[in-house]
Amino acid sequence: MNVSFRTASAPELMTALQDARRDTLALIEAFLAAGFGTGVQLAARPEFNPPLWELGHVAWFAEWYVLRDARSSDPTAAHRTSMLTKGDDWFDPNTVAHRMRWKLELPSAGALKTYCHEVLDRVLDKLSRAGGDDNSLYPYRLVLAYEDMRRELMLEQLQALGIALPPELPAQAIPNWAQGEIDFPGGTIQLGSAPDTGFVFDNEKWAHACRVPAFTIDSALVTNAQYAEFVADGGYQNPQFWSVNGRAWLMLQDRSAPRDWIRDGRHWLCDRFGRHIVLPGHEPVRHVGLYEAQAYCVWTGRRLPTEAEWEYAAMSGHPALRWGDLWEWTCSPFEPYPGFEPDAYREYSEPHFISHQSVRGASVMTRQRMRSLKFRRFCLPGRDNMFIGFRTCVL
Repeated sequence: MNVSFRTASAPELMTALQDARRDTLALIEAFLAAGFGTGVQLAARPEFNPPLWELGHVAWFAEWYVLRDARSSDPTAAHRTSMLTKGDDWFDPNTVAHRMRWKLELPSAGALKTYCHEVLDRVLDKLSRAGGDDNSLYPYRLVLAYEDMRRELMLEQLQALGIALPPELPAQAIPNWAQGEIDFPGGTIQLGSAPDTGFVFDNEKWAHACRVPAFTIDSALVTNAQYAEFVADGGYQNPQFWSVNGRAWLMLQDRSAPRDWIRDGRHWLCDRFGRHIVLPGHEPVRHVGLYEAQAYCVWTGRRLPTEAEWEYAAMSGHPALRWGDLWEWTCSPFEPYPGFEPDAYREYSEPHFISHQSVRGASVMTRQRMRSLKFRRFCLPGRDNMFIGFRTCVL
């Protein structure tokens, strides 16, 4: 399915929901084959969940919003009880703190797979009788988007743990794109999504006029070869390139290069799902946090683009501008648009305003149906396990 999930019809959603569940199960099998399931073998990490908890939670989320007709994520909002006796006790993120997910006595992998199949079957049956308008399809589009987003999080976890990709999900190569700069004259854009355009995340509401001054931006992301020059010039050892918070982060990491780089004599290797390969100089540098991106920008005398500049450039349709290979850091804190109100999934955006940074674009691990120039991802500044890079900008 190459059409956007935001405007997908009921038949398209039926196909996509089955496709998403196949990927989820393939990823879970990869964790199980590597000896990771409940998370007991893993150190509790705030960016990840135990794989079996992730499996049950994805199905529970679909059950909550579709089969139980919940109008919000309030723990009392569902009209029916869970198909699992302790489903809410296990999988409701509002009542199960992250640290507790690693200690739960969950059902077996087989029992959770059965639960997933049963939920999906009932969701598809209900969808077959649903109306075709945006309101009727909203919960189905929501759970599809959610499962696709959890898919990318699980791929990030596979990479972080050095687990090979399942054969159903082969790695996507990134071509060698021409490097250059693009000058934009500036102007007023409509930042955010407009009503009556299908599914819209709450943090995109609503489109509003935003003035963008003239600026110059890289046509492509900073490459490994470019970033290697910063590393070779002592970029990680020179405190003048790093912000106060960046220096504090760097001291805790004890790092002299991006997290997946491995020194091999005078050369660099990198980790790709447990395989060590020669660092591809032409590819965008990945798995770098905000502080690393900022330090590189200081070293070059440039800066990260604002969220508005990124959207202006991406929406321009300029033929030389390349986006979608990796998520991209911006220099903008993640903030609500004017008149923000949380949607049914209340915790999606609001708890992360200001503390998180706006991230735009998509990555080679993002499903095609999820890609949108309006999509706003958000991350803590120190997070570097994502498939994320950056481009630079200057006034």
